[in-house]
Amino acid sequence: MKKCAYYLIVSLCAGLFLFNSCSSYKRDRSEVVIQELADPDMLNPINSTDASAQAMQSNIFQTLLNYDFKTLKLVPILVDSLPKISTDSLGHMLLTFEIRKEAKWDNGTPVTPKDVEFTIKAIKNPKVMDEPLKPYFDFINSVLYMQYYQNNPRKFTIVCDKKYVRAVITAGGTPIIPEYAYDPHQYMRKFTLEQMHKAGDKLASDSNIIAFAKDFNSDKYSRDPNYVCGSGAYKFVSWTTGQRVVLEKKANWWGNSLAGTNCFFDANASRLVYQTINDQTSALVSLKAGNLDVMYGIKPQDFIDLPKSEKFTSNFNTYSPVLTIYSYIGINTASPKLSDVKTRQALAHLCDIPKMIKDVVYGYAQPIIGPVSIMDSMDYDYNIKPYDYNLDTAKALLAEAGWKDSDGDGTLDKMIDGVKTDFTINFLVNAGNDSRKKVALIFQEAASKVGIKVTVTQQDWNVYLDNIKKHNFDMNMAGWVMDLAPQDYKQIFYTTSALNRGSNSVSFGNAASDALIDSIREEMDDNKRAGMIKRFQLMAHYQSAYVFLWSPKGLIAINKRFSNAYPSCIYPGFWEAGFKSEK
Repeated sequence: MKKCAYYLIVSLCAGLFLFNSCSSYKRDRSEVVIQELADPDMLNPINSTDASAQAMQSNIFQTLLNYDFKTLKLVPILVDSLPKISTDSLGHMLLTFEIRKEAKWDNGTPVTPKDVEFTIKAIKNPKVMDEPLKPYFDFINSVLYMQYYQNNPRKFTIVCDKKYVRAVITAGGTPIIPEYAYDPHQYMRKFTLEQMHKAGDKLASDSNIIAFAKDFNSDKYSRDPNYVCGSGAYKFVSWTTGQRVVLEKKANWWGNSLAGTNCFFDANASRLVYQTINDQTSALVSLKAGNLDVMYGIKPQDFIDLPKSEKFTSNFNTYSPVLTIYSYIGINTASPKLSDVKTRQALAHLCDIPKMIKDVVYGYAQPIIGPVSIMDSMDYDYNIKPYDYNLDTAKALLAEAGWKDSDGDGTLDKMIDGVKTDFTINFLVNAGNDSRKKVALIFQEAASKVGIKVTVTQQDWNVYLDNIKKHNFDMNMAGWVMDLAPQDYKQIFYTTSALNRGSNSVSFGNAASDALIDSIREEMDDNKRAGMIKRFQLMAHYQSAYVFLWSPKGLIAINKRFSNAYPSCIYPGFWEAGFKSEK
């Protein structure tokens, strides 16, 4: 299940901790063992910003609706059908849902509209550490539930104070959490949703707001099996740091009676095991030995060679779907060295993207020019030309920005705030991701030719992520996962999203870009919105806070013993819970 937000991806290459290293672990033929590069950041579905963690969470928690991995259509999950959309006399956008009568929590109580309202309140709590998610819920005013539908307590209406292009997927695509488990003291019942909407920040000093957030942000809701719980088919049972996260199929799960309705009710695996290691060679050895069932983000050079092995092809299928992801190099505009747009454009001209695609991902990618899926023919601006690799153009732009080698030591410098500053760059990549490291090294070599000294620094995923959120970098390489709904750029590109560990790590934007993002959010006409999105792509291209690289193909191997295993453009490229063991 996909939350209505963008998620940072750890990598598109991976490794595994070998099962053989733990003699007490016994395999079950109906379990699915999936490779992961790193531990999830957490299993709190509201606060998490990690794509691989979100993939795990999708088996623990459920949303009202989401995009089916196989059909790519929006389908109902916790609700009976897609919402009825209407408008009241005040111009409010109304979304009316009805929760399935079968839907139950682990304690046997029904999922109710109260849980939906509680989830939204938790998101809006100003002390809850979910800054990337908050912008999507600006539009929700209040939830009208049981007292308005006396004859049907499962029916409720979400009232939106204005039109919003992602209203349906925002309201419906967020994991719903049980109030009884996540707010046992009922702190959030003391506030209406309308209060949270209109006076959220003013409530930051309220003792109930603080007490709830302190508990909700704590480790127990992030990784303790006694507290992490949802309405999904799988129960979180263990997390061994640096090794594995294990989920087990619930006995008598409420969704079993709806098997076949859509992919989210296909829960055939008895256990889902997410293995962690950052050594790709060991991962591939483990895959070929049959200790893994699924490996995704396989190194391109390995993926090319896999079909040459008869033993491998007799046991595994391979797939390479284009994913709804874009990879980019981020340039921190808040760094004094990188605040000038001509400097950033020069750096863009030092990125040899065709070489990177050829040498790093072996052609398993499509180049892109902006934060729009290459598959989105309406919104993608094919007229924008990417920055070409051109050392002379880069040198000219750097000179215009005031960079020169004033002391003849081979490194460019300029006066910044009265201090002579050498042009040095710290380029961050997450450890274990050879592809990102290679991209950084290709850039490093090009930069050296124009007098820029680049240091490539590898950091463990959680350390890397923390530094990105704190803006402690000059450049980095990362990727964002998109969903299939109309895009909202506020999370990643709005100026306020650069604050409080938000997703705008490069500090992109100004009043003009904010205004355009606001217009895109509220424009319901597809054609008009497409024109706005193309203008935003041009703005992002010019500002060069991101050097947009490519949309990757998911290089996936899945054991042939599973049926109902198919590729998808939705990250991570497959729905593992649906795999059914055939032998």
